[in-house]
Amino acid sequence: MKHVLSVLVDNHPGVLRRVSGLFGRRGYNIDSLVVSATENEEISRMTIVVCGDESVIDQVIRQLEKLIDVISVDDVTHKETVSKQLLLLKIKADIHNRIDIITLAEAFNARVEDISADFVIIEATDEISRIANIVETFKAYGILELVKTGTVAMTRH
Repeated sequence: MKHVLSVLVDNHPGVLRRVSGLFGRRGYNIDSLVVSATENEEISRMTIVVCGDESVIDQVIRQLEKLIDVISVDDVTHKETVSKQLLLLKIKADIHNRIDIITLAEAFNARVEDISADFVIIEATDEISRIANIVETFKAYGILELVKTGTVAMTRH
């Protein structure tokens, strides 16, 4: 099962290396990792998505909490959260299907970022499952490039 961990850390060089190294040394694969500043410039938030059962996640949390730079670790998997990913998608487009692609993007609440003679670039920000649906839908047109951010999550309380 995928778990989403929200980790507050000291904002200084080397913290990302130490945290990601912990996962590598223990043989755990990180599915997604996003690091950004918080409202406090001395603190960063890491949103880490990792697969594992409850015992594996408990061990990961205990190991993270031992790191000096880690302030707190919260498994937000079963909490009420707002969770999003950003997708940029370059889709093969010509005069015959461009309008269909643009209409479909709008139906997904995606935004057209660029249009050329050969392609359309769309941007979508949504929940992980909806991003997956967008990608799957546009495969039929021919995806030329795809880039996604990792997951960001914030609890509702």
